[in-house]
Amino acid sequence: MEKKYKEFFATSWAIDNKISVYVLVFIITVFGLINYFTIPKEQFPEIVIPQIIVSTVYPGTSPTDMENLVTRPLEKNIKSINGVKKITSRSFQDYSAIIVEFNTNVEVKDAKQKVKDAVDKTSNDLPKDQTFKEPTVTDIDLSEIPIMYINLSGDIPLDRLKKYADDMQEKFEGLKEITRVDIIGALDREIQINMDMYKMRAANLTFYDVQSAVAANNVTVSGGNIDLQGMSRSIRVVGEIKNIEEVKNIVVSTSSGAQVKLKDIAVVVDSYHDQESFARYNGKNVITLNIIKKSGQNLLDASDQIKEIITDFKDNKLPPNLAVEITGDQSRFTRNTLTELNNTIIIGFILVTLVLMFFMGVVNSIFVGLSVPLSMFIAYIFMPYIGFTMNMLVMFAFIFALGIVVDDAIVVIENTHRIFKKTKLPIAVSAKFGAGEVFAPILSGTLTTLAPFLPLAFWSGVVGSFMKFIPITLIITLFASLIVAYIFNPIFAVDFMKHDDEDRPVPLSKLYKITLGIIAAAIPFYLLSYTGIGNFLVFIAIVIFMHNIFWYKVLRKFQSRFIPAMMRRYESLLAWVLLGKRPIKILWAMIALFVVTMVVNHYVKTDVVFFPNNEPNSLNAYIKMPIGTDIHVTDSVAKVVERRVMGVFGNNNPIVESVVTNVALGASEDIFDNSTKSSNLAKIAINFVEYSKRGGVSTGVYLAEIRKVVKDIPGAEIIIDKNSSGPPTGKPINIEFAGENLTDLVNTTSKFIRFIDSLQIGGIEELKSDFAATKPEIVINLDRERANIEGISAGIVGGAIRTARFGTEISKYREGEDQYPIMLRFEENQRNDIEQLLNLTITYRDMNSGAIRQIPLSVVAKIDYVTSYGQINRLNLKRVITLSSNVLDGYTANAIIPQIQKALPQYSKPNGVEIRITGEQEDQQESMVFLSKAMLLSLFLIMFIMITQFNSMSKPLIIVSEVIFSIMGVLIGYMIFGMTISIIMTGMGIVALAGIVVRNGILLVEFTDVLKEKGMKTREAIIEAGKTRITPVILTATATILGLIPLAIGMNINFITLFTDLNPHLHFGGDNVMFFGPLSWTIIFGLSFATFLTLILIPVMYFVIYSRGIRRQRRKSNRLAQKVDFKKLY
Repeated sequence: MEKKYKEFFATSWAIDNKISVYVLVFIITVFGLINYFTIPKEQFPEIVIPQIIVSTVYPGTSPTDMENLVTRPLEKNIKSINGVKKITSRSFQDYSAIIVEFNTNVEVKDAKQKVKDAVDKTSNDLPKDQTFKEPTVTDIDLSEIPIMYINLSGDIPLDRLKKYADDMQEKFEGLKEITRVDIIGALDREIQINMDMYKMRAANLTFYDVQSAVAANNVTVSGGNIDLQGMSRSIRVVGEIKNIEEVKNIVVSTSSGAQVKLKDIAVVVDSYHDQESFARYNGKNVITLNIIKKSGQNLLDASDQIKEIITDFKDNKLPPNLAVEITGDQSRFTRNTLTELNNTIIIGFILVTLVLMFFMGVVNSIFVGLSVPLSMFIAYIFMPYIGFTMNMLVMFAFIFALGIVVDDAIVVIENTHRIFKKTKLPIAVSAKFGAGEVFAPILSGTLTTLAPFLPLAFWSGVVGSFMKFIPITLIITLFASLIVAYIFNPIFAVDFMKHDDEDRPVPLSKLYKITLGIIAAAIPFYLLSYTGIGNFLVFIAIVIFMHNIFWYKVLRKFQSRFIPAMMRRYESLLAWVLLGKRPIKILWAMIALFVVTMVVNHYVKTDVVFFPNNEPNSLNAYIKMPIGTDIHVTDSVAKVVERRVMGVFGNNNPIVESVVTNVALGASEDIFDNSTKSSNLAKIAINFVEYSKRGGVSTGVYLAEIRKVVKDIPGAEIIIDKNSSGPPTGKPINIEFAGENLTDLVNTTSKFIRFIDSLQIGGIEELKSDFAATKPEIVINLDRERANIEGISAGIVGGAIRTARFGTEISKYREGEDQYPIMLRFEENQRNDIEQLLNLTITYRDMNSGAIRQIPLSVVAKIDYVTSYGQINRLNLKRVITLSSNVLDGYTANAIIPQIQKALPQYSKPNGVEIRITGEQEDQQESMVFLSKAMLLSLFLIMFIMITQFNSMSKPLIIVSEVIFSIMGVLIGYMIFGMTISIIMTGMGIVALAGIVVRNGILLVEFTDVLKEKGMKTREAIIEAGKTRITPVILTATATILGLIPLAIGMNINFITLFTDLNPHLHFGGDNVMFFGPLSWTIIFGLSFATFLTLILIPVMYFVIYSRGIRRQRRKSNRLAQKVDFKKLY
């Protein structure tokens, strides 16, 4: 028999080699599941941005000198490196930090090497002092942030509490997933030698004399080896100090030859270093361990191992009166997020399968439904090889793909079933013909669906590095769905598809046996206390029984009555629409509606944000005191703020998990700069329970209340912020003032703050400057001429003052496996008395004669009390001061920034000062430009694919018009429901929508062309194609929409507790819906409208363009006929 249909060779091979394909399905399933359980899991993807930091230490150098002597020379050579995007530097007292950000296409190791080379080239231009430390070059890992905090408290001695913290730190850092553990709030043990200034002077001793004596008496020396009776033995002189009494009795020799014991000129104590950080948990003092995970490691595994270690410590090592509390546990939110997204996938899968059952029957819907897990398994197999973790963006991509991956399978199975039903051919032949007939349009449709995701996969920058996980995952999954649709689904159809008259319910007697058999299989699980599995089997038994008794009839009635009726009505509608001048009128009506929509959208002024707002899991109060503030003063202010914050929430608030305070360490607003101790900083973190346990209470409403109660604290800058979803971006309001004259910059920013305040722009929390203008200093200016005469250097003076006040570590005291520093300095009352310090008599060894001499500091130095700059910031080789602010609830940055930009021309600034609006707005502008380009490129790719398929310009234009009009559906949806547009999520949804909406149009146009080739007239072919394709068109659109609906509305059912406890924990809302909601609704609105366009507008436009083409052809023929001289032809 001559074939009427085409075959696709891959499908035909699969059908002829079924056993091999089933083995392949088994292998994919096993390895897919293995990878799913072993892939590292985290809430957000790890962002790799090539950022290199150059750190330089130069003691005794002011910020201005640090900038001129170190920062500028280094920047000069770094700027010449190819691929550098931005150079940011900060010059502090004694320290310079330069952050070099490269473009995302530069490898981190290459960027680091380039910066090292530039630093090496600068070495000749840097200071040559002995105190100058060579610059160090390290890379910044954005993923190295705390994953949890362990809080220790109890009524036990401080040294024992610190020892337990150290032991736990050692255990945690032994895990391969952990990079380091920072301890906050602990007292560090040290042996203190507190010298008496006057006794030292009387004994004619220097700090160096004491240091040498202690070092010489606290050492173990190897004496080599000796052979004794044929055996080599090592000789070791053990001289380490074993107790504090031995330290006290160390003899120090004076310059005159006299000897004095240390205890006679100093107080030697076993004590603690001055506390450099504080930590509190719910108002009580604690020691906190901040645990930082390594990049690329499994967050959930790390968390589980940490909790096992804590349990072991509690059971075996810690006293019962020591409490251990875990706060800020990121694994908890990650686990909840991934569980919710997994449940969303299951809900979407169930909804998609149910709608398939109505249109395709139970067996066919199962074939199609299997394409979802199989496509995901294939994606799981590839994920480790491209460095992907299982995070919320990857999970969303799978949810997004739910309705799309079944599209190919729907068309293949539906076409196979149609041929099988219509021709009565054997099922194997029907499957080959069914797949072969639609291969070209399906391939074209899949490629057009993938086209928009291709440019998105090359999204650059921080935002792109965060968002690209979605398009790449979708590309892999959609390619996998093509394999499933053409290799696996036809095999399932061959073995299980039946004619409608053969597809009957199971006989009642057999149904009872099946049902009772499944229930019997559940009994052992109940006996073994696996209640969840037992309940699931009983549920399956009930579903099978109900389907054969009741549900089967409903599905049959839907398929035999509703679908034919729908097809008849749609056929009548098309016949009416394509009559007379109605096609032209409908087309003009759509164009008019598009124009009206755009005009209305312009005047409605829908709120626009960069990333969607979220329900915060934690709120943070950042406290900044003036530079130089004593840590105890900062701590006292933090206690005041803490009490006020806790007053807002009240006692035992069920939604508050903990209130944690950090002072000096772990208190910076910059989460990547939390390892530096700053005595003027504090942070109060309010952590909430997970969303499902909040009872619908919004945590965001507390922001305004906390801001109100902490507003009037004098001397403190307090910023109240929330944790946000998405990649790290700048402040929503961020204004940079760049120039070279620092005084002009300081004055300009101060005036600008007053200028903005005078405009009374609503929504600005408070503009704050990042410039530390007042840093109190005592400057000791050495008289170099007099110093040279006296034989004393600046190094000796500086060293003496530093040792006297802060102390110097001169040796180590060993106790068991632990080592503690031995610190040398003046007694407390002497080192804290500024007058005594400044009138210090320096005992030193003369550089000229070598004799021990003493000289008052005032003889060789002048002392000034001054106020200097705390730090100097630079951006791209220019000095810069940044003003920034958060946005109050009820306002958006996109509404505030235009008002500031409009007012800028009215503000007079000095020459040489540049004002730029950056931060989040800069990232937003960059993303908008990229998304616009991605949209255009995707349209070109879609057009090219369709032109290649149809060899025509008019037909691709008909189909692409769907994309333009579908945007109208998105805007109408947002306006009707008053939703906020997210630049990133809505923009990405519109780009993705371009590929989704055209695939059904391709199928409709392709089938119309096939019918015309068989001799049908255009109008009849359009109607017949529409009637034939209405089922897959509605089915694919409905499947995609239903796959996204659970995430769009935030519907969550816990399927594990549903079967184990018979409690589904049903709730709506949460971070996932707030983050992904705009993208989901964009697809839903656009696709719903596009489905109407596919079923009505595509046939209308096809008919209009074809009719116009016929008329043009006739007019052309008539003109040619008039030009012909028929007489000459005879």
